[in-house]
Amino acid sequence: MAVKGEQQVSLERILAEIRREKGIDKLVIIDALKAALLTAARKKYGPKVDLEAQFNSDLGEIELFNFRTVVEKVRNDLKEIALEEARLLDAEVELGDSLGVKLETKDFGRIAAQTAKQVIIQKIRDAEGDNIYQDFKDRKGEVVAGSVHRFNKGNIIVNLGRTEALLPIAEQVLGETFRQGDRLKALIIDIRKSSRDPQVVLSRTSPQFLVKLFETEVPEITEGVVKVKGVARDPGLRSKIAVYSDDSDVDPVGACVGSKGSRVQGVVQELRGEKIDIIPWSDDPTKFVCNALAPAEISEVIIDETERSMEIIVEDDQLSLAIGKRGQNVRLAVKLTGWKIDIKSRSHVKELSRAAFKDLLAIPGIGSITAELLFNENYLSAQDIADVSVEDLAKISGIGEKKAQNIKKAVEEYLHQQEEESSTESPIADGKKK
Repeated sequence: MAVKGEQQVSLERILAEIRREKGIDKLVIIDALKAALLTAARKKYGPKVDLEAQFNSDLGEIELFNFRTVVEKVRNDLKEIALEEARLLDAEVELGDSLGVKLETKDFGRIAAQTAKQVIIQKIRDAEGDNIYQDFKDRKGEVVAGSVHRFNKGNIIVNLGRTEALLPIAEQVLGETFRQGDRLKALIIDIRKSSRDPQVVLSRTSPQFLVKLFETEVPEITEGVVKVKGVARDPGLRSKIAVYSDDSDVDPVGACVGSKGSRVQGVVQELRGEKIDIIPWSDDPTKFVCNALAPAEISEVIIDETERSMEIIVEDDQLSLAIGKRGQNVRLAVKLTGWKIDIKSRSHVKELSRAAFKDLLAIPGIGSITAELLFNENYLSAQDIADVSVEDLAKISGIGEKKAQNIKKAVEEYLHQQEEESSTESPIADGKKK
């Protein structure tokens, strides 16, 4: 009995340790032990023998039973048992009954024991993998910290403690380099359940990663006092984040910058020097776009709500700042605001205006006063005028219905003449040009 008591303590201790270290329920381990014992037994007795494994909680051990049919004359020792022998085990047994006879598990030998060990290891691995999947499946969008464990074809395998995660090449910031053992943070973007271990997929390029880093550094965002309204990233180079607060006493930009820039610097350091523009959000599209193009100063905005586009006019010395290096500033502003943005310098606009005004004056019957009226209504060419009705032209202050009819007629004749001149200049039949 003392030996059995020791076995019970030993098995219970093992089950408790596995649950503590691996987070696996003891019933899962017991099922694994039962499956392992059956696998090992079938290695020895064959697949046709009726075997059953049970956990004896009183003894604290897994027991194996061979179920045999009670018969008068035994022809197969593994499948049958004589009635006389059976009644020594169970006095009430009858012919034809199935009786479970306990087997000695220590007789399985080294190969059978190794098979049992392999089954147990696999069962524990499966249960551990399922636990990991359950832990991570609802954690998409969270930031986790880990250490670089190894590299695989450019992908980084990150040790998160209980499991390893994958940081694919596509989710790595261009130019960032890591060495084995380096600490890093990344955003969980996916958790894939596979036949092997579950795969946690990370990203350092996602715009949401930037948002989560700000949430960590800025309590007002976590509390909901400051809201992140939009993010645009050029990972590793520059980002723009739009913030807003309903509380008039709270400066959302100041809250994100922090005292002496301490909060934003925490984010910049994690992103290894990525430049971050913190933009005040506005429900006025024009104001928001102007904010998004900071630090450039905007002189004038022409908005087309139908096309969701804006023509931005800046002074000549602000043009390169508004566009940014390789178009980065305006490209991020477009992503952040969702508006098409066309930036022009003041001198370029003047040049275009002079050319457009000159084109209007070239139309016979249109003088400088009429040209100016049309130009001020954004009719910049003969085609612009041809595309609208007489009624639309008549609505322009200073142009009545009769004048509008004359303008339309003059424009049609002018465009017709332009077409004829263009066709005259085209190649003649012999293939030569005049």
